[in-house]
Order: sequence, then C-alpha cells, then structure tokens
Amino acid sequence: MLAACGLGFSYRAGTPVLRDVSIELAPGSFTAILGVNGCGKSTLLSCLMGLRKPDAGQVLLDGVPMGEVKRRARAQKVALVAQHSHANRLTVYDSVLVGRHPLMQGAPTEADHVVVRETLERLGLSAYSLRYADELSGGEYQKMVLARAFVQQAETLLLDEPTNNLDPANQQEVMREVRREVDERGIAACAVMHDINLAIRYCDRFLFLKDGAVDAAGGRECVTPERIKRIYGMDADIIEHGGRLVVIPR
Repeated sequence: MLAACGLGFSYRAGTPVLRDVSIELAPGSFTAILGVNGCGKSTLLSCLMGLRKPDAGQVLLDGVPMGEVKRRARAQKVALVAQHSHANRLTVYDSVLVGRHPLMQGAPTEADHVVVRETLERLGLSAYSLRYADELSGGEYQKMVLARAFVQQAETLLLDEPTNNLDPANQQEVMREVRREVDERGIAACAVMHDINLAIRYCDRFLFLKDGAVDAAGGRECVTPERIKRIYGMDADIIEHGGRLVVIPR
C-alpha cells in the first residue's frame, strides 16, 4: 500500500503548495485527485512517487518510508504515467519493453516479450510495434506510455493528467483500460484529473484539494454541488443519467 501522512511541501521556502495532506491508496481502488490549476495536485503525485521530498510528513510504501526504499524496489512497486513524456527514436515495441526493466535480471526473456505483445494487442498498438515513438499521434503516444506502465506490473499506478490533450474517444479508452487494470489485477491507481465527469465514471475514490489542503476525501458522496462551488467557484447540478452521476455546469 502507498500512503502519505501529513505532507507539507514548498518550493524554495515560498508559499506552501501542500499543507497537511494525507492519502491512502488501497488495492482495488481508483482515486481521482481533483482541484483547480495550481492547487498542488501534480506536486502531491511527485511526492507520492518519491520524485520530491516533502518538507513535512512522510510517504510510506508498504509501511516503509519512501526514502528508504531503493530505486529498483520502488519501480517494482509503483509505476508512473507522467504528464510530460518526451518521444524518442525507439520503436513502440522497444519503448514499451523498457517498462519491464525493473523486473529483468538481464536480457529480456520470452516471458517479458509475451507481456509486451499482449499489452500492445490489448491497447490496439500491435500495428505500430515497429513505428518510432516520435511518429505517433498524441492519442497513440499516450496509449504507448500507458502500455509501458502496464507491463511494469506494479502494485500501484500513478497517472498525471492521463487524458490531457486526448479526444473524447481516447479519453474514454485510457480511463477504461486503467479501470480494467485495477479490477483485474487488484492494484491501486491514482490519477490527477480535471474532468470531473470522467473521474466520476471510472473512479471510486476522490481527493479534493483546495489551496494545497484536503477539502474532502472519500467516495462519490464527496461530489456535491456545494463542493463543486467551493473548489471551482462554479454553480453546477449533479444529476443521474443512464445510471451514472453527471456534473452539469449551470
């Protein structure tokens, strides 16, 4: 389990970006981190991944402080789909195979190749296997990055705005595949998101940040018109349509 307790973080001793933030990512759950731009969402994800060291509090991976977990062991437990990922001249196949590196003892085995091939097939990328990563469209590239995280087979998956710059169909596919990974493997997933309706459809846990502090954490009961107004300054109605909750701005 990945958890954070009382996190505080500031950039260069400036205004606190995170203030006493706690979160627990349980196996089998998909958590959305929600809030306006600049409220600390991506910084929180960086702290959870161990990329930034909090000024206060701590991040625990299976009860062990993240700073005490070696990089390879961390990569075997936690996978990250970053918001900004730069394309390279590797093929799609080789780019995804890189995700197996924390699990390899040497050269890739046939088992590694099987995982990669199956994941590419699952995400509809098999036809692009020999194409260079920097030749992909935005949606194709994002699915390749997701495939690389999936083949890592970590117990926790962290995603920083995974649907950013994707068309509606690709947004749905990416979120659907993450939800499937959570349900089939029983992993924990956590995504920084802006689209509340996508979050409601695919996530079962929600953490709302306001000015770097936790405004609410819990299930769908946290998503209320009053909270939408407080967090985003926007009047909205929440209705049920097709068996799902939908947030409609007024």
